[in-house]
Amino acid sequence: MSAFDKWTERLTRRVARGTSRRSTLAWLGATITGAAVFPVLPVARAAAGSPHGGAGGHAPISSGNPQDPGDQASCDYWRYCAIDGFLCSCCGGSVSTCPPGTEMSPITWVGTCANPADNRAYVISYNDCCGVSSCGQCLCNRNEGDRPQVRPQSNNDYNWCLGTESSIYNCSTAVIIGVAMDGQK
Repeated sequence: MSAFDKWTERLTRRVARGTSRRSTLAWLGATITGAAVFPVLPVARAAAGSPHGGAGGHAPISSGNPQDPGDQASCDYWRYCAIDGFLCSCCGGSVSTCPPGTEMSPITWVGTCANPADNRAYVISYNDCCGVSSCGQCLCNRNEGDRPQVRPQSNNDYNWCLGTESSIYNCSTAVIIGVAMDGQK
């Protein structure tokens, strides 16, 4: 073991003679900074889904009803034409129900979306699910028909959780209220 100890001592002394404390600290600081910056380097996000935010890595969710076509975990789903937030269908709920542990806000904003299955316009109620911090999955921000904040019932930029026990936002649903009158899209 003494040969190993002597070799280690010689190597340590050689390194100590050839480097200063400042250069060692500079090298260590550069390494730590480089490691911290590495996660923010640009990467290809082509598989992230639609240009609106998409489903990310989620499997497609379909209603199975030919009158309700599309992927409910995709921002391109027809009911999401005026939505702004995380999709409850990716967060443990569905297109019309909140995830467990959250509460659906009784205060909503509305939009009118065209169903590609029958080419009719439907009134959609967008309800926020509240009570648990944001789920952070399937962000979707589509502003078709969005109105200024002076018309809050048609604006998706408010925190609609004010009518619940907790004002903490989790995700948003898109519930069909009914068929829109002709020419009212």
